[in-house]
Amino acid sequence: MSVLVTGGAGYIGSHTAVELLNAGKDIVIIDDFSNSKPEVLENIKKITGKDFKFYEMDYADREKLEKVFEENNIDSVMNFAGFKAVGESTKKPIEYYINNVSGALVLFDTMRKYNVKKFVFSSSATVYGPENPIPYKEDMPVGTASSPYGSTKIFIEQILKDIYKADNEWSVALLRYFNPIGSHESGLLGEEPQGIPNNLMPYIVRVACGQLKELSVFGGDYDTPDGTCIRDYLHVVDLAKGHIKALDKLNEGNGVYIYNLGTGVGYSVLDVVNTFMKATGKDVPYRITERRAGDLPAFYADATKAEKELGWKAEKSLEDMCRDSWHYIEVSRKNG
Repeated sequence: MSVLVTGGAGYIGSHTAVELLNAGKDIVIIDDFSNSKPEVLENIKKITGKDFKFYEMDYADREKLEKVFEENNIDSVMNFAGFKAVGESTKKPIEYYINNVSGALVLFDTMRKYNVKKFVFSSSATVYGPENPIPYKEDMPVGTASSPYGSTKIFIEQILKDIYKADNEWSVALLRYFNPIGSHESGLLGEEPQGIPNNLMPYIVRVACGQLKELSVFGGDYDTPDGTCIRDYLHVVDLAKGHIKALDKLNEGNGVYIYNLGTGVGYSVLDVVNTFMKATGKDVPYRITERRAGDLPAFYADATKAEKELGWKAEKSLEDMCRDSWHYIEVSRKNG
């Protein structure tokens, strides 16, 4: 039996693929390389010493997706094929709805056709919206999305809940990510966005290596200790390990399970910048600019439910996240 990993060459998908292989799972990866690179697949093999099947395709291509299910004995699915940049989604809402929501519906319909009913969903802390107090807890009502990206997560969560209501044979984990950063300790996997990065850490490392002139910090007048946004940053490897725990949970019984994956600690943008400079010895020039559409002042997790029910807890520090992010850049430059 295999786990289908859509978007498995991407940032979170590739790290999760490593953890799945390390846990002895057989996997099948599909990716269209719209926000990833083919060499990632070889690096996954290099890290784990294990092989897997791969299909280059858009996960929303029903005909090709059915071929994947026909040719493989798939029993569960993890979906990392969604677009994920909050700021970009406010400029490209149609593209986000088509890829994230329409693509997911094609995936769910195909799963139903082939009687595959275990699904781990990459949701987001943005579903809590501005109405809920922090720290966010899983039993809070879903809020109002502050961006089209957030809306796609809310819609897909509701779709999955409705699918389960209609068919109790489904077993679904809604993993509400906070802010994954960092890279695999080998330096072979990391966040490699196409074009100008939308997320904080990829931008920081590109400024540190001289590829970009300076970091733009979006807003310095928020109601936070230093005026910059506060987020719950967690190491991507910790996040990936949470998916393995969630998959184990799905094997215990049917239902819809919701978990926050975060550290429970909030760090500001400038906390991250300063920690990065301290951990790596690299300078990161920055300037404060206007606020970015869709950003909330602060949010962080209450992650006790995941620890209690899954036995999962984020273990790596902010220093680890910064150091590993820079190590990835060093290895990438060394390998050309």
